[in-house]
Amino acid sequence: MERNITMNAKDVLSAKLAEVYVTILGRRWLLFQAKNFEGKFDKTKKEVPILGKTGTGNKSTGWKGTGKMTIYKNTSIFDELMERYKNTGEDIYFDVQVTNEDPTSDAGACTVIFKDCNIDGGVLASFDADGDFLEQEVEFTYEDFSAPKKFKTLLGM
Repeated sequence: MERNITMNAKDVLSAKLAEVYVTILGRRWLLFQAKNFEGKFDKTKKEVPILGKTGTGNKSTGWKGTGKMTIYKNTSIFDELMERYKNTGEDIYFDVQVTNEDPTSDAGACTVIFKDCNIDGGVLASFDADGDFLEQEVEFTYEDFSAPKKFKTLLGM
């Protein structure tokens, strides 16, 4: 058995090589304004007291999906969701598809689709006389997700 097998540096994916699409009301947008993105999956748990043990156990009872992304503020598509809710009370849900792929890496690509996202709110306008660029942070929850494309298993794992 071979010992001390290590990962090849080329198999680390560049954080900059990704693409993100947003689908709102049937219209799909390439969100090249995105600067960063994070989709989180948090399990909800309950503590379980167990007779005969001094510690408690933990039982998963559900999950919650949250996400956030920072975009360069040169689109109004998320502002329009907030304005529509304000004017009509209609809460619009959308999907976000993120693909990470670095052609140098043998890991291939990974795509995750966050379904039924709902914006939490946001800043409609801002400025900063000392700043460089206008940015907008978009926070949201999501109801479901799928991963239609997963990374390949690297040789030696």
